[in-house]
Amino acid sequence: MNLYILGKLKKEDKRAVAIVGTRLPTERGKKLTEEFVKELVKNEITIVSGLARGIDTIAHLAALNCGGRTIAVIGSGLNVIYPPENKKLAEEISKNGALVSGFPYGTKPEGKNFLARNQLIVKLSKAVLVIEGKARSGTISTANHAANDGVEVFAIPGSEATDYLIENGATPVQKAFEIVDYLDTL
Repeated sequence: MNLYILGKLKKEDKRAVAIVGTRLPTERGKKLTEEFVKELVKNEITIVSGLARGIDTIAHLAALNCGGRTIAVIGSGLNVIYPPENKKLAEEISKNGALVSGFPYGTKPEGKNFLARNQLIVKLSKAVLVIEGKARSGTISTANHAANDGVEVFAIPGSEATDYLIENGATPVQKAFEIVDYLDTL
């Protein structure tokens, strides 16, 4: 797969955590995303997500607001930002991190592209943190790709997706330092 990049991938981005979750987060989910991102960024961890509405957007914004690095992996060409309301966010990310796609310029954001995007999110990350979500979702697909690739999956208990993942082997997590401690062992 070819990679198309706006911005820069840096050596320190090898220490990255993907943060994924629902497009319709609860207040709890929003708060947890911001808390985890703030702590991870403080520990010089790059945040990777998919620029989708909801948890992804909150994770990217929180990383930028904390002065951290973030990588947005999209399921379209770099000149076709989806969702369109994240166009300004995508521009900010490309200045302070990287916008990454596996698709050539002009590629529309079709449903099938998002599974490939989820795989790329995992490939750029040392661990995946699932904040919250539904049992049937792209969030589960990202976690499955991670598990299949030997990438650690962390999940915050309390939603259909995260409780399902924990029942099936994901590591339950309550605080960001647990993820930092894990990364320090790699």
